[in-house]
Amino acid sequence: MKDAFFHWLGSMGIEVSNLMALVIALSFILLTSLVLHLVLHRVLLVRLVALLGKTKQMWLPPQLRQRLFHRLAFVLQGAVLFGQAEIWLPRASDSLMLIETVTQLWILLFLLLSLFALLDCMLSLSRNTRIGRDLPLRGIFQGVKLVGSILVGILMIALLLGKSPVILFSGLGAMTAVLMLVFKDPILGLVAGIQLSANRMLSVGDWLQMDKYGADGEVTDIGLTTVKVSNWDKTITTIPTYALISDSFKNWQGMTESGGRRIKRSVNIDMTSVRFLTPDEQVALKQAKLLAPYLSRKEQELSSYNQQLSEAINYPINGRHLTNLGTLRAYLDAYLRAHPNIRKDMTLMVRQLAPTSEGIPLEIYCFTATTAWAEYEGIQADIFDHLFAIIGQFHLRLHQSPTGYDMRLWQREMAGND
Repeated sequence: MKDAFFHWLGSMGIEVSNLMALVIALSFILLTSLVLHLVLHRVLLVRLVALLGKTKQMWLPPQLRQRLFHRLAFVLQGAVLFGQAEIWLPRASDSLMLIETVTQLWILLFLLLSLFALLDCMLSLSRNTRIGRDLPLRGIFQGVKLVGSILVGILMIALLLGKSPVILFSGLGAMTAVLMLVFKDPILGLVAGIQLSANRMLSVGDWLQMDKYGADGEVTDIGLTTVKVSNWDKTITTIPTYALISDSFKNWQGMTESGGRRIKRSVNIDMTSVRFLTPDEQVALKQAKLLAPYLSRKEQELSSYNQQLSEAINYPINGRHLTNLGTLRAYLDAYLRAHPNIRKDMTLMVRQLAPTSEGIPLEIYCFTATTAWAEYEGIQADIFDHLFAIIGQFHLRLHQSPTGYDMRLWQREMAGND
């Protein structure tokens, strides 16, 4: 084609020198590149992006599609420019070598950028799938980008030096220690990301609590080197990815998926207020609908047992009797089982803990039927509000350290006795 063109110029009586041939070739290459750029970026890509935008099946964001297509178009332009230089420029010329080197660097660079855009598109599409939400793909893709950047960087340096890339790759062995030091965090983060995904330890959207780093909130991003947590107080905490493998953290996602959130709270009962219930007190407590079945059953059980003791029953220590604390535990158990916002298919109990100098801890252990924080706190507060209000009906007292009010009341009583 080149020879035919220059032969045609000669037949027209135009003498073509070497300099003029070079200028004509470079002008034609430049003109072809400009026309190709305008056709690709101003016509074809604009119509392609608009056409894909009308397709409902395309979940990919428009900006990612546009970025990927434009970078692939630049790769095509570089390949066409390389081919044009091979056709129009003389072999072994300086201009040909310069254009070939520049176009090869151009193609390598935009191939790398196209890979980045392709990975971003894959990451965006994966967020609509279960696997993409469960696995920390962003950190893995960042690792792929890092490896790709290193490989392309080595190829570009080899191209500029005119050496084989194998020589540069072989020289990396001596730089392993330096590379390990420079890329320590990305390497640790990549390994941690693989372990997190393989063991399904953490996913975007999970509730993460890690007191060492002050993190308590929702995981918004799992990257190559850092994990971002949006705390409930609207602050952002960043945690090194490898710290999730080396340190301990709490993932509340299991609680969220179970549909029940645990209540585990106790109140301290004054030990001196624990005693047997009198018959009149038992009759009064039978007015409580939740307690009536329990009291009737226990009365029959204790009556049949105590009848076997005959005269020994005159001493309360010899028989079995209802205590106010045991009756309170039975009432609270019945109250929780009748509560509409408490899960009955999960562990539910009211238990005593070991007595301390602060009294007898009476613990409520159950699960709410919701995991929403505000609703959970409201249910828990209602239960203990009720407990505080009715505890006097069982002739029990809550333990409380003396306050300033108690001391002033004691002083007034002492002054009145004087």
